Amino acid sequence: MKPAIVLGLLITVALLPLAATGKSARCVIKQQGLIAFTGACDFQANSGGSFGIRRPDGKPILPNITDISVFLVAPGVAEVRGLTTDGINSHWGTAKRNPADAACWTGSDFEVCAY
Repeated sequence: MKPAIVLGLLITVALLPLAATGKSARCVIKQQGLIAFTGACDFQANSGGSFGIRRPDGKPILPNITDISVFLVAPGVAEVRGLTTDGINSHWGTAKRNPADAACWTGSDFEVCAY
């Protein structure tokens, strides 16, 4: 199996229990500077400060995206991915913790915030 497929499967498996164990939060997702989603979400904290979010009702959080994962790779730096409704792990890119709002991770054309 290709490494990208294995990684996608591991992330999918890691996010499956999210709805049952996630904490209630309020999420804001921006794409190209515009709010694409704002509302209730389930927040699943993972080791090292990484986390995943999804809607509590199981509907896509964005069109064609069910889950968003923020994986810390260094202090203040994360890789962000979205799991599509087809089960494909889409790479959004690198994000940095927003110095003005520590609940937000800002990439080149997106921002993920969980409060």
